[in-house]
Amino acid sequence: MTAMMLDDSEASDAELIGRARGGDRGAFGKLVERHYGFVYRAAYRWCGRKADAEDIAQDVCVRLGRAIRDYQGNGAFTTWLYAITLNASRDMMRKRARDTAKVDAYGAYASIAGEVPADDPAEALWKTVRLLPDKQRDAVLLVYGEGLNHAAAAEVMAISETTVSWHIHEAKKRLKLLMRSAGEV
Repeated sequence: MTAMMLDDSEASDAELIGRARGGDRGAFGKLVERHYGFVYRAAYRWCGRKADAEDIAQDVCVRLGRAIRDYQGNGAFTTWLYAITLNASRDMMRKRARDTAKVDAYGAYASIAGEVPADDPAEALWKTVRLLPDKQRDAVLLVYGEGLNHAAAAEVMAISETTVSWHIHEAKKRLKLLMRSAGEV
């Protein structure tokens, strides 16, 4: 009877998945242990930071616990696992972008309230942006300050999307010159 039983280290992914889908925690643990390095490496390639890759790998393990029942077995398990890892990585990057936007928004508020040091490079840049011609300034503030895409900025400015792109392009050239002359770049 035990001669036919496979040790977990010898069990195939398909066998472990089947057992894990049936509620076998040991099989699920072995599956995670077997593929954790793969998940971590994929996450690290995506985000480039060890701590973030560890967080993503842990998140994938949690997601895997909920999603293992949905695995159909149509493709390789690692392909499915790779998709879960990329989704977790993208979610982390989106969260980081939202957090950065919040910090930037606070910085803008603090600047308006007079709470930002005068030597803040971001404030120096925004002061320079305010010196741009009206259309360039508006395009930059809508796209970079408010986070609108070019189409939305075009709608707000009542101009074409390509014109917004042109204003942004011209503003970047002018900002580079202005910042260099001010010794900021």
